Amino acid sequence: MIKNGTGFTDIYNYRNSRYFINTVKEARRASVDKDLVIFAGACQSFFEAIMESGANFASSPARVLIDFMDPLTIAEKVAITSEEKNVTMKEISYLLKDDNKRVGGITSRGRKKKYTI
Repeated sequence: MIKNGTGFTDIYNYRNSRYFINTVKEARRASVDKDLVIFAGACQSFFEAIMESGANFASSPARVLIDFMDPLTIAEKVAITSEEKNVTMKEISYLLKDDNKRVGGITSRGRKKKYTI
């Protein structure tokens, strides 16, 4: 958020959120993989707009500073969860620093593939 911003719903009150939003839209448009999992945002981002643009997870629903480990924790959980299972925020909230204040998201499919030889 910019220092003297007055509205949480005005994209111009956020320094970089419009770039996150455009990048998420472009990634969704260009992706061949429809199950692409996207984590976007940074401290004090426009959470709702980033999620609406197509991200699975975004930072700062409460417009607070995020812990640098939270996005890594979510990425790890999605990566090691079997593609046959879903990852929910409820399931991983206990791993995060402040529950769902710093990071939010939707249920996403795990990405770990099972190979047999």
